[in-house]
Amino acid sequence: MLRTTFVARTIPLAIVLLGLCLPAVTGAVPSSGGRALGPHMAASTPTASLSASFEPERLGGRTTLRFGFQIAGPGGQVPPALTAVSLSYPESLGIAFSRLGLVTCTTAQLEASGVSGCPEDSIMGFGSATAEISLGADLVGEPVPLTILRAPDEEGHISLLFDAVGTTPLNTSAIFPGALLPAPAPFGGQVSIDVPLIPSLPGAPDVAIVRLRATLGPSGVIYFKPLEGRTIVYQPPGLLLPDSCPKGGFPFAAQFSFVDGSHASARSVEACPARAARRHSRR
Repeated sequence: MLRTTFVARTIPLAIVLLGLCLPAVTGAVPSSGGRALGPHMAASTPTASLSASFEPERLGGRTTLRFGFQIAGPGGQVPPALTAVSLSYPESLGIAFSRLGLVTCTTAQLEASGVSGCPEDSIMGFGSATAEISLGADLVGEPVPLTILRAPDEEGHISLLFDAVGTTPLNTSAIFPGALLPAPAPFGGQVSIDVPLIPSLPGAPDVAIVRLRATLGPSGVIYFKPLEGRTIVYQPPGLLLPDSCPKGGFPFAAQFSFVDGSHASARSVEACPARAARRHSRR
């Protein structure tokens, strides 16, 4: 798996102040301090669910991929901190030919100026992630806006940057890398994402990512093109769906890795459009 340096931008003051107002954290799992724990340290296995859809869902046409996942710890507890996600997508999806990410943005640009410091034509999608920590009997969560950008290619693979910027109550922000990599059949490829560990209070677990919803495609994305002394505003074409639907629908799968060495997996199938389903039934 490709590895790109990730950066966690955390402002822990709000968390510390909040912790002073809450009961003492009892029975807390020590923070990993950025070091992954061995599989024997995994006390329980989280569960995960996956969703994926196309908008619009028109065979042979351009589309936006909407995907998301949700992670739950056993007994309703906050799951351990997420460290990696691998999302496998169907064959013939045409991500590489989507004309998304015409230019690239670097980690240094994001660190210096945020998304506003990157070219508009590097944006490939948007979304949100929900981060949670458990402080004694209290659960503190924050929805964090997410921007997906094209990064410089690595080893011939398309690279991505996920920029998450939180405000309140956790004030937790991070930049984490991804890459489009090959995947075995019946999948055409996978989005491989490294998730940085984000520390919370001393003696408490790292911040857990429990939910993510995102788009990869032209929905909400605006590009700019100079033409004859003017600037043309347009949407990139987006992902290309194949002319025919795979039997049984479009398959998706996700693998999740956690700081305590545990793993979870989830699958989802996006049903064929009605017309494609009728064509299959007549064969």
